[in-house]
Amino acid sequence: QVQLVESGGGLVQAGGSLRLSCAASGRTFSNYAMAWFRQAPGKEREFVAVITWSGGNTLYADSVKGRFTISRDNAKNTVYLQMNSLKPEDTAIYYCAADVSAAYYTGTYYDPHNYAYWGQGTQVTVSS
Repeated sequence: QVQLVESGGGLVQAGGSLRLSCAASGRTFSNYAMAWFRQAPGKEREFVAVITWSGGNTLYADSVKGRFTISRDNAKNTVYLQMNSLKPEDTAIYYCAADVSAAYYTGTYYDPHNYAYWGQGTQVTVSS
């Protein structure tokens, strides 16, 4: 079992920044790639970013590339999502997920169905 708890969401104006955190407990955090997804009202959950267990490799959705940065601190069992230059279309609930099935290495990291463990989500609202 992996328990994930997100924090750091809130209301911000367009162009602003937020830093999300996801604290993990349970199974060895440093063994797994970690990902962020988001879900806007009426839309499907979509991939945002993923980071390998060592933090040495990252991948991003085209919509956030150059604005968002995923990172992790294995000593603190925490993964982060730094979000800059926020846009109203970034408004969503943001979820972190643990890649215990090695989806990153099979190239299916973008599919939320490949993640067994999720946090409860944190709301990000960007006003125009």
